[in-house]
Amino acid sequence: VQLQAFGGGLVQAGGSLRLSCVASGITLDDYAMCWFRQVSGKQREGVSCIDSSGISTYYVGSVKDRFTISRDNAKNSVYLQMDSLKAEDTAVYYCAARFLAAVTPTAIPHPSEYNYWGQGTLVTVSS
Repeated sequence: VQLQAFGGGLVQAGGSLRLSCVASGITLDDYAMCWFRQVSGKQREGVSCIDSSGISTYYVGSVKDRFTISRDNAKNSVYLQMDSLKAEDTAVYYCAARFLAAVTPTAIPHPSEYNYWGQGTLVTVSS
């Protein structure tokens, strides 16, 4: 099983990036998918999640109205569109899958509860 995250890079503040996460070895239809980010020396932070149906989503307060999560189960993929990027968005971004997990606008599974993690993709926003 592998989750491959890509799409990171260097962008100026105010710019956009689109992260993708593609799964192999599993079918994501029954998995909630999340994006986390981590800055060196800090705890991993849940950024956004989407439930298996694609209906329910979660966003951490600092990215609301700037980031959009989506999924395409036919392509076994999940995406994170990041607009109006800020320097504080700089981090390594990871995708994660949690089998049959509930996602609400206010709660997501704890990082220890995920079945699979991607390898991370670095996003650097220059101010």
